[in-house]
Amino acid sequence: MRPAPRNKGRLVGHKPPLKLREVWAIRIRLQIANRTRDIALFNLAIDSKLRSCDLVRLRVADVAHAGRVLSRATVLQRETHSPVRFELAEHTRNAVQAWIATKGLGAGDYLFPSRQQRSRHISTRQYARIVDSWVSLIGLDHYDYGTHSLRRTKATLIYRRTKNLRAVQLLLGHTKLESTIRYLGIEVDDALEIAEQTDV
Repeated sequence: MRPAPRNKGRLVGHKPPLKLREVWAIRIRLQIANRTRDIALFNLAIDSKLRSCDLVRLRVADVAHAGRVLSRATVLQRETHSPVRFELAEHTRNAVQAWIATKGLGAGDYLFPSRQQRSRHISTRQYARIVDSWVSLIGLDHYDYGTHSLRRTKATLIYRRTKNLRAVQLLLGHTKLESTIRYLGIEVDDALEIAEQTDV
């Protein structure tokens, strides 16, 4: 008899984005615990909408200039080799500024250095484990969420508020609109929303 698959009864495919109340629940828990690095990393992950491979490789100079964290930044994506711009909200700027000061990081340093000697910055695997710990903090099943949940969170909220797919495409750095549609799963969501509003 074959053993049951590890993902039996679990969500497969795209991981869902966090809801706004879940974002704030995690943020507050991290602040209470005074986890300076995690607050900066979490806020930056939400605001930047970067893939984990780009997020972990950020250097201080990518988001700060002359000792001041920027309100907008541009990063060259590793996967697509195209630049993507993102905004940093005030609470994100404050969190990143506090982290840079705490660690005494210079412009050329990685923003999130690894605690392990063999790596200069945290790995995507380490980041995934950190994300697991964040969602578990507020009682969510970490199997149902992942690093892409954070990448999708703000993009999904922006789409739901504006229905502006082109804006979301630019923010995610997608070259094709179809990629954005698939990534957000909006056709399914919109269809369900229409169905819920239709009385038969």
